Amino acid sequence: MRRVVIIGFMLALMLPVVAQIRGNNITVTVQPNHQDWKYKVGEKATFVVSVLKSGTLLDNVQVDYKAGPEMYQDVQKSTMLKNGTMNITGTMRQPGFYRVDVTAHVGGKDYKGACAAAFSPEKLEPTTVMPADFKDFWTRSISEARNTDLNPTKRLLPERCTKDVNVYEVSFQNVRWGCRTYGILTVPVKEGKFPALLRVPGAGVRPYGGDVYTASQGAIVLEIGIHGIPVTMEQYIYDNLQNGALNGYWNYGMDNRDDSYYKHVVLGCIRALDYIEQYTPWNGKEMGVTGSSQGGFLSLATAGLDKRITFYAAVHSALCDHTASLKGVACGWPHYFFWNKGKGMEKNIETSRYYDGVNFARLITNQQKGWFSFGYNDDVVPPTTAWATYNIVAGPKQISPYQQTAHFWYQEQWDEWVEWMLKEMHLR
Repeated sequence: MRRVVIIGFMLALMLPVVAQIRGNNITVTVQPNHQDWKYKVGEKATFVVSVLKSGTLLDNVQVDYKAGPEMYQDVQKSTMLKNGTMNITGTMRQPGFYRVDVTAHVGGKDYKGACAAAFSPEKLEPTTVMPADFKDFWTRSISEARNTDLNPTKRLLPERCTKDVNVYEVSFQNVRWGCRTYGILTVPVKEGKFPALLRVPGAGVRPYGGDVYTASQGAIVLEIGIHGIPVTMEQYIYDNLQNGALNGYWNYGMDNRDDSYYKHVVLGCIRALDYIEQYTPWNGKEMGVTGSSQGGFLSLATAGLDKRITFYAAVHSALCDHTASLKGVACGWPHYFFWNKGKGMEKNIETSRYYDGVNFARLITNQQKGWFSFGYNDDVVPPTTAWATYNIVAGPKQISPYQQTAHFWYQEQWDEWVEWMLKEMHLR
């Protein structure tokens, strides 16, 4: 028996030191010669390409690379790097981003690196036009949605609660009877009135866990889904919907502004604010909205349409400047008109203007504070659109690019985002 106990103890000690797979031994780096990745129009940028094995240059590597304005690269070459490194130069004659993508072929495998340098990004302007009745369309749509009572539901999730935070699954009606928005509400246990934060989702179909951390700091947080389904079901249900009925939902109804899938999505965000105001202990003062990617777009839409929002944090915002590709400029996800240049899609082009983050950003006022962050290497949400959207905002704003990121976060970026929001809620 003693021997069994000793063996069990030794196995327990070994478990934490089981080797984990982290990254690749072979890496490709592409570095600009300006530390801030920023240049003036007409200036020459130099990109240093390095192929490394165990952190040192690898000899005799075959690489392919593309270079030029992002999404419209006009240079494509292959070469052998005898010493594992080379320089590539490029420039822009107008504001934008010059992107270099490198693929190294080593041992029958491909390894990739990228870098997009900014050329006078503060001068970028969006291409999308605001329809003359844009504000009227959304004002009327919000009013029509509010003819339907919220008729809320609320269910405690005791397994998710903490000593400081109560967690609920909630729902409320959206644009018509039976069309519901579901979410996770986290509320401080202690008595009182609190600032509030609406969290809006990135693209996809998934469950939600709720923001217990921010609630533990003293805020009400409502994290919503957009598909009209409960957000606490088993994962396989969301996977089946993602690959089935909701596959490519962002394209649904995009030939008519009243049929667009995003109409009920945007209105669901406004109704979520109605729910917070009417059914939570909100203090009536600080109200924020935040999200990334599709959620960045929804943050702009919510702030633009509803002046209860006092602050918003939009991270690599998608669905911005859809029509840029019609002029040969990088456009926002989902790149509606990139592939066919909008041929035969006149109705879609017109509809897209009612669902463009740029036009919502134009409605943001001086009473609303904004925080923008994104990566220069993002090939899902091009930084061209992110900077152009930021530039169009008239209200108080700050920008915090994390140049090397693509469509993901760095820890420092995440931490800065969280701290900024807590300060806006006067919780720091």
